[in-house]
Amino acid sequence: MAKEGAQRAEETEQMIDKEGGREAAEGGAGGSLRAGDAKEMRAVVLSAFGGLNKLRVSKKAMPEPQEGELKIRVSEDGLNFIDLMVRQGNIDNPPKTPLVPGFECSGIIEALGDSVKGFEIGDRVMAFVNYSAWAEVVCTPVEFVYKIPDDMTFSEAAAFPMNFVTAYMMLFEVANLREGMSVLVHSAGGGVGQAVAQLCSTIPNVTVFGTASSFKHEAIKNSVTHLFDRNADYVQEVKRISADGVDIVLDCLCGENTGKGLSLLKPLGTYILYGSSNMVTGETKSFFSFAKSWWQVEKVNPIKLYEENKVIAGFSLLNLLFKQNRGGLIKGVMDKLLNLYNSKKIKPVVDSLWALEEVKEAMQRIHDRGNIGKLILDVEKAPTPLMANDSTETSEAGEEEEYHEGDNENKERMPFIQ
Repeated sequence: MAKEGAQRAEETEQMIDKEGGREAAEGGAGGSLRAGDAKEMRAVVLSAFGGLNKLRVSKKAMPEPQEGELKIRVSEDGLNFIDLMVRQGNIDNPPKTPLVPGFECSGIIEALGDSVKGFEIGDRVMAFVNYSAWAEVVCTPVEFVYKIPDDMTFSEAAAFPMNFVTAYMMLFEVANLREGMSVLVHSAGGGVGQAVAQLCSTIPNVTVFGTASSFKHEAIKNSVTHLFDRNADYVQEVKRISADGVDIVLDCLCGENTGKGLSLLKPLGTYILYGSSNMVTGETKSFFSFAKSWWQVEKVNPIKLYEENKVIAGFSLLNLLFKQNRGGLIKGVMDKLLNLYNSKKIKPVVDSLWALEEVKEAMQRIHDRGNIGKLILDVEKAPTPLMANDSTETSEAGEEEEYHEGDNENKERMPFIQ
């Protein structure tokens, strides 16, 4: 524990020292800032919706905090499947491009806006950001910012907010998980899937059924009770073990899995849709995949729900935060999650670290379902030479994706994390 604490302190000191050196170089002996130098920063810019070639690292004007905001010198960023959906323009009412993607980050507070209380310059924090997270500096309202525990690294902090808040809200706020219940979660090897498994382990006698690509099974087999290949007939596998089905279904796939999930629910069970990754079958947005996925969704009959005593729900963390103004609710959830972290009951699973210039390769790893846990963009990490040479001219990718057996139109699905 002491060794880990020293490592966290050293990590923070290195970041502060680095920024201090940068400010000295920019300001000179008199401390004045050179125009066009200190006010610029590196950021990942999405020039237009589409493929990986629409992403590049560019110089952007550095933001300054407005009233009620904090300015954060970013150390790490979380990369989620929703970022891939944003890149494609495969979301409702997408913002205009060019834009800086990203919804969560960790770092050190560099400045305070007017009326901000409870934080100081130099605090280690993690934060939700309404876009613009993938940059060296971000500004975000204080209600979306949380202090990082002493034993948590910047990488873990960047992997924490989206995944664990989503998992907690679905399990405890929407589905009311209790002792002895059972849960089916798709994409069990992803960031949300692993958060779900850990949170379920905090409640006695909860059975977790999970689906994941077969190559992930060895790595995650101890985190779930029953693990199935994503291409297997998981409905029959679940019913073979539990004839009555399950109490909670967490679906990030949509399409045909909606009907399957509803069919597995016990009386008083809850099905929660929190994503629609079945719409993503290639690198760019496909209207055919969109139409096919929704065509496969079983039409929900309220009378049938009434007769079978089943609940169907949806959950979007970003909408809850940024459109429905539930920041106070999320803060309460974060407090509970941080208590669980400090009690050593949960811990973010970090798959790998990538430089900003490697964002295309990192996105491709998610697209190929290669990650176990969370991918992190490390702002201070230097890219590998091969990736750096190709960082602005990466060609269209995704042409070699694996297909479902017997379905040439429908490639392997990836988890939609929101």
